[in-house]
Amino acid sequence: MKMKRLGSTGVLVSELCLGTMTFGWTTPEEESHSMLDQFTAEDGNFIDTADVYSQGNSEKIIGKWLSRQDRESLVIATKGRFRTGPHANSVGLSRKHLMHSVSESLNRLGTDYIDLFQLHAWDPLTPMEETLSTLNSLIEDGKIRYMGVSNFRAWQFEKALQMCRLRGWHEPVSIQPQYSLVVRATEFEILPMASSEGIAVLPWSPIAGGILSGKYVDGISKAPKGTRAGDSRNPTMYMKFENDRTRRILAVLSRISQEIGKTRAQIALNWVMGNRSITSPITGARDKVQLAENIGSAGWSLSRSHLREIDEASAMDVTYPYDAASEEQQMRERELS
Repeated sequence: MKMKRLGSTGVLVSELCLGTMTFGWTTPEEESHSMLDQFTAEDGNFIDTADVYSQGNSEKIIGKWLSRQDRESLVIATKGRFRTGPHANSVGLSRKHLMHSVSESLNRLGTDYIDLFQLHAWDPLTPMEETLSTLNSLIEDGKIRYMGVSNFRAWQFEKALQMCRLRGWHEPVSIQPQYSLVVRATEFEILPMASSEGIAVLPWSPIAGGILSGKYVDGISKAPKGTRAGDSRNPTMYMKFENDRTRRILAVLSRISQEIGKTRAQIALNWVMGNRSITSPITGARDKVQLAENIGSAGWSLSRSHLREIDEASAMDVTYPYDAASEEQQMRERELS
């Protein structure tokens, strides 16, 4: 795998990031360690987890494996924000919860520092100054190296970024949004913002929880246990993709798959990787077979004609201010001036 800069930092990360939400859930510890070995053997160095994955077991599994590795050769990312306990303050982006979250993650990972600590989602209750000043202190203390966010809207990220610049604090260097062929609204605001500001983009669910692999041939509502859609606490998140647009995308992926000898999942993941705004998609896997398939998405490129077919099949209906007519109007007014 190729290496890419983590945003505007000097840190290099592999073009695929190994997502570990399955560790301790559908993937037992021994298999998880084998997958980590497999990923690093293919020059992968970027591993993503979170304090809530498998109730902390994902971090524990990584920590046991990490104790036998060259720590400096790896970039470990984790997240905090969601509920980790029964108390009123066991959730959110307050100084109290973040300090506790980072401390617990460090213990489970068995490491002195976290390379990239990410806010797992926006917190409407906690003032952003409190959150960002806490992360700045954690960086100054050496407990985390860089900070990023996940599931922020573009205006929320930009607000955080400008606040850091105004206060002279360490700035967020990455954003982790959902992005795939079925979730392209990320292109409206988040990707242009990230490109303009030099921010790393680390998409989660680049094959839409397996939907783009054609896994759910009998319908997402009948997804079996042990799959992302089948075990989801929010099944409507996936069922909303059971529509004509998704079926159209899958039909194109199937035809291209037959033409080039790549799986539908590999094509969908390669499409995400081919976007210049993208740094490193987060690819999860249940076992070594799935991981090998995902790694096979790297090292090649789709042809222009295939990209055009995929783009047309996955095109979204848009309105002002994202439609072509409004963009043409802006260009005309600029020319007249």
